[in-house]
Amino acid sequence: MPWCEPCEKNWTPSSLSADGTCPDCGEPVEGTPGVDHEPHKTPWHFWVGVVAAAGYLLWRAIEGLLRLF
Repeated sequence: MPWCEPCEKNWTPSSLSADGTCPDCGEPVEGTPGVDHEPHKTPWHFWVGVVAAAGYLLWRAIEGLLRLF
């Protein structure tokens, strides 16, 4: 959680300035995510769930088409 030492206040990442400074005092905020960090990667298990859902829907579509004939 971003913390501004001079203001003694926690900030949400969306409420900070684009450069990671406090909107009240203008000082750099400790623990600012996304400042001088690489962006977060999507976890591998999310993609496993996407592939599983797509496979399931594809199978249900094939089953539905086979029931028509």
